[in-house]
Amino acid sequence: MPEVFPIPSFFQRTHAKFSLCGLVLLLSFTTALATTPSQAQAQNQAPPLLTTLSDELNRAFSQLGRTTPAAIQPTTPAQKDAGKSGEKSPPQPPYFISYSISDESAVSIRAQYGALTDASDSHTRSGDIVVRIGDPALDNTHGNHHSSASNGIGIPLGNDSNAIAHSLWQVTNIAYARALDSYLRVKTESQVRAKEEDTSADFSKEQPQISIGTPAAPPKVDRDAWEKRVRALSAIFREYPDVYQNMVMFTAQSETDYFVSSEGSRIVEPHRAARLVIYAVTRAEDGMDLFRDQTFEAETADGLPDQATIEATVRELGKSLEALRKAPVTEPFNGPAILSGRAAAVFFHEVLGHRLEGQRQRGDEEGQTFTKELNKPVLPSFLSVADDPTISTFGKTWLSGTYAYDDEGQKARRVDLIEDGVLKTFLMSRLPIASFSTSNGHGRSQTGKMPTGRQGNLIVSSTKTVSDQELRKQLIAEAKRQGKPYGLYFEDISSGFAVTQRSSPQAFQVIPLVVWRVYVDGRPDELVRGVSIVGTPLAAMNRIQMTSDKSEVFNGECGAESGTVPVSAVAPAMLLSEMETQRQPQGTARPPILPIPGAPDDGRSKPDVKEAK
Repeated sequence: MPEVFPIPSFFQRTHAKFSLCGLVLLLSFTTALATTPSQAQAQNQAPPLLTTLSDELNRAFSQLGRTTPAAIQPTTPAQKDAGKSGEKSPPQPPYFISYSISDESAVSIRAQYGALTDASDSHTRSGDIVVRIGDPALDNTHGNHHSSASNGIGIPLGNDSNAIAHSLWQVTNIAYARALDSYLRVKTESQVRAKEEDTSADFSKEQPQISIGTPAAPPKVDRDAWEKRVRALSAIFREYPDVYQNMVMFTAQSETDYFVSSEGSRIVEPHRAARLVIYAVTRAEDGMDLFRDQTFEAETADGLPDQATIEATVRELGKSLEALRKAPVTEPFNGPAILSGRAAAVFFHEVLGHRLEGQRQRGDEEGQTFTKELNKPVLPSFLSVADDPTISTFGKTWLSGTYAYDDEGQKARRVDLIEDGVLKTFLMSRLPIASFSTSNGHGRSQTGKMPTGRQGNLIVSSTKTVSDQELRKQLIAEAKRQGKPYGLYFEDISSGFAVTQRSSPQAFQVIPLVVWRVYVDGRPDELVRGVSIVGTPLAAMNRIQMTSDKSEVFNGECGAESGTVPVSAVAPAMLLSEMETQRQPQGTARPPILPIPGAPDDGRSKPDVKEAK
């Protein structure tokens, strides 16, 4: 059940590695990798950490399952049972190994109620060891065993090659034993299970790549200035006594991703990001919790908005929360609606994007909504959809889903998924499907997880556009035509999730934050709360009538089977002829009984005027 969240919902960005790659040729699967002249030149220029990774990978790949098999002791039930029965299986060398490491330095400053709660620097290294046994057609990752190849690892800081090699050696032994056990199970299951619908291979053949960049330096931040800014921003919420919780957090991070594989890929890729997260919460009298958030992102801290712009945003959030807690709770509705650009972006991410991920087109458990729809219309003809992780901004807005290489060592690419309403392809990792046998640079994962086809920067474009004012007029006209007293306008969005497995209804849910009733009789728009958008994908997509001529960006984090990764979605506002909503859970806790400190009725003794002077 994939889910997408705005980045503020986690208070800080969950780390998601970006393993990046380049071009090299594997000369042998049974010996340590040979070195070509171009590789030797790159080796001389490589950072020490990459050299250690390459050396240890070559040693592991050339020896595991080929020499001294007794060095790997039985650690799993299947291996131990085989030993008890006297069975001696032949050595089983891995056909693929990769090491990837994310080296991250970060500055974090957090405040609430006008005071700092955290101000810290950090430096961490984490990574994955992937071991595949068998061959690309059938290996230890087959079917439900997909995660058996990935093994998370903590890496020592600094350039002590011996310490780093020992960490890799220890986890590589564990990873090999785990992969071997899984491969034995896969071979057994392949003999007793019915033939699968999709008999594609388990791993695609790709060209290895080399891209050795300069490791990123730690972020340069004026700590004193940013501490003052963050404190001042969080103090603004004191002007809004009904805002019970608030958080303002600034982070700046520099990350360098390292990737080496037995195919010959060797990558060092720097990445920088800075963000400012604003988050505030209130509770209505009936117990419904309400929140608003805003995230600003840029490549570096210097690219974030000035203080005056952010202060205006904070005050807008405070006013919005005070209005929301007094707004009436909505009733279930089925009628015309406008999704703002941000709302439409999340809508497309959940309703369409996840169902176009490659791995969802194979397997007995997947719903395969669009598997048989290639080269058929799946959207109105005026809409097109692409995913392009190679761009870092849309207009002036930084995009969270940007990366240069995916987490399987493949170069990021723009993928035109739907052209003029017609489905053309899927988001592919190195897990093949019946229609597509190679990756298109979208194998992504959180550290410690196996990559799968995932979204990066999903971009929706339209050729049937009108102004925002005209879109509103068309909403009112459609509501009148349907005999509805109002239509709905979804201004801001929080999160959503999609169900893609065939064992459950193929449904989605999107949680708006700010929703307005737009009345057909000319009454002022009415703010309402407690709204949840629900539906099924095929029906919802075909109810889009037209779009705005301006697009907006949603930056967030998406959680799925390969972990949490940063994503962006870009879309124009959209008019739908029908949108179904239901009420959100209301909650049972009362608002705080004790008045907030500093409120006029907080009951504390006040100094007289003379003392105050």
